[in-house]
Amino acid sequence: MEEPVQEEEDMFEHTQTEQMSEETAIITKSMVIKGDLNTEGSAEIIGTVEGNLDVKGKLVVTGIIKGNSKAEEIFADGAQIEGEVTSNGAVKVGKDTVIKGNVTASSAVLAGAVKGDIDVNGPVVVDSSAIIMGNIKSKFLQINNGAVIEGMCSQCYADVKPIDFFGEEKTASKSKK
Repeated sequence: MEEPVQEEEDMFEHTQTEQMSEETAIITKSMVIKGDLNTEGSAEIIGTVEGNLDVKGKLVVTGIIKGNSKAEEIFADGAQIEGEVTSNGAVKVGKDTVIKGNVTASSAVLAGAVKGDIDVNGPVVVDSSAIIMGNIKSKFLQINNGAVIEGMCSQCYADVKPIDFFGEEKTASKSKK
């Protein structure tokens, strides 16, 4: 049985450059892209993108995205994202990040604010600085002291099913008058 993910001391420990592939599209702080952005490599968004992103590599966001984001891995720190966030791998949301949209991934570490549902078929760590307004579906869930969650938490992807221990739900018998 797998162990839950432990809290990461510094999820942005390595420089973002080391995490990127050789081909990286960089949107600098003064740039505003109006339209969709697609790349076979990685992307670093420091400026603003008003459109959807489809990144085959890693996506690092410290700027603003108004649109859906899809990447192999997503790292957001100090970012403002309005739209769906989807990854086949890990999503890491830093302390000063605000996401207004659903998050889908295979693992997640959340230290910022998310207004939307979180669907992770793997481990989720909700750090002490996190504010979540939405439901969380995961395989493993670790909630650190101080985290605020307004929504339901379900470990629906867990290997163990609670119904196996309690049997089928029984319907309430009708009362006789």
